[in-house]
Amino acid sequence: MLRQTVLTCLLTSVVALPLSVQAKTEKDQTPSLKAVVKQYADLAYANYSDALQTAQALHTTINQLAKNPNEDTLKQAKQAWLKARIPYQQTEVFRFGNKIVDDWEGQVNAWPLDEGLIDYVDNKNYEHELGNIGASANIIANTQIKVGSKTIDARTITPELLASLNELGGSEANVATGYHAIEFLLWGQDLHGTQSGAGERKAADFMPGKQCTNQHCDRRVAYLKAASTLLISDLTEMVNQWAPKKNDNYRHELLNESPEQGLRKMFYGMGSLALGELAGERMKVALEANSPEDEHDCFSDNTHNSHYFNAQGINNIFFGRYQRTDGSKLTGPSVADLVKAKQPKAAQEIEKLFNATQSSLQVLVDKAENGMAFDQMIAANNKQGHTIVRNAIQSLVAQTEGIEKAAKVIGIDNLNPDNADHSF
Repeated sequence: MLRQTVLTCLLTSVVALPLSVQAKTEKDQTPSLKAVVKQYADLAYANYSDALQTAQALHTTINQLAKNPNEDTLKQAKQAWLKARIPYQQTEVFRFGNKIVDDWEGQVNAWPLDEGLIDYVDNKNYEHELGNIGASANIIANTQIKVGSKTIDARTITPELLASLNELGGSEANVATGYHAIEFLLWGQDLHGTQSGAGERKAADFMPGKQCTNQHCDRRVAYLKAASTLLISDLTEMVNQWAPKKNDNYRHELLNESPEQGLRKMFYGMGSLALGELAGERMKVALEANSPEDEHDCFSDNTHNSHYFNAQGINNIFFGRYQRTDGSKLTGPSVADLVKAKQPKAAQEIEKLFNATQSSLQVLVDKAENGMAFDQMIAANNKQGHTIVRNAIQSLVAQTEGIEKAAKVIGIDNLNPDNADHSF
């Protein structure tokens, strides 16, 4: 947690300002709505740029794995994937409220996925969407994919082929691209259920010739390279949409709307990610079903970090700040500043709700790092784990109420954050 330095000053020689000057000074320190929306766009550009850079680093390690497959190069690729998740998860707050992001996101971060679409699975431990005709397509093992009367040529695995196979046969569980497809290829199935342990794919699954295990290693390597190439392409597209000094991208469009509309999108994004998506789809669903199949980063057991950085992304927008992957900090006019200028007491109360959320998710992270992963927390008889997850959900619900209150203070109406049909 960042700590502010407390500056002391000598009370002697301080001259009180006239009331009219005090009022003017306070007013001058209040940012304009337009400045706050511009900072939002700056945060998006920086955040997506970091996501792109870490995806490029991931691609480099995947090429190293392909060139020299062994346990060390596989481990390096896994570590690069974990690092890439940190900035990307913070970008998800931009998805809600910005249709251009939401329409694009499915190819990048869709989940959960029926992994039998991509590669071999342990059929005894494979739960897939009922009626999904692509659940056993196994792109890596088959050069032709049949969907009803249609046959797809899969002899050459390319980014374009993989993109065309998303939602194959109309099923959202058929996810062929993005972070989670890469995650599955690096870790393999997590066969531990709600017990300790993540996926345990071996480097031999990428080795050539007789060293290859589970067959089709050349196609498995080709799939990984194609998926990471597509991820870089997709993230490049989104970086360009938020880039400054362009008159033909989404950033330009956003900043030319009324600032009230821009703020409405900001509030809707924060509230919808906190309530419907993170508290609801990503935590409540998994907890109530006691199902690791509904866990976000289910192959790597990285879910605790994904949840934490989702919440951090909400914080970034509210407080107008973002810590980049190189350690530098981007700060500027914020929603918090606007609330503080109108109702300082309300601003303090809302900030406490944001801090409470980060604290509750930090408990979840600490517990996971000390041996109780998210999929263990949601196990049917894990009372301690359930309490940790429920506390996080409740703090997110309270935080959403704070976000709605902040919107009212500023004068932004028609917010209605998405609850994804969950009741809390």
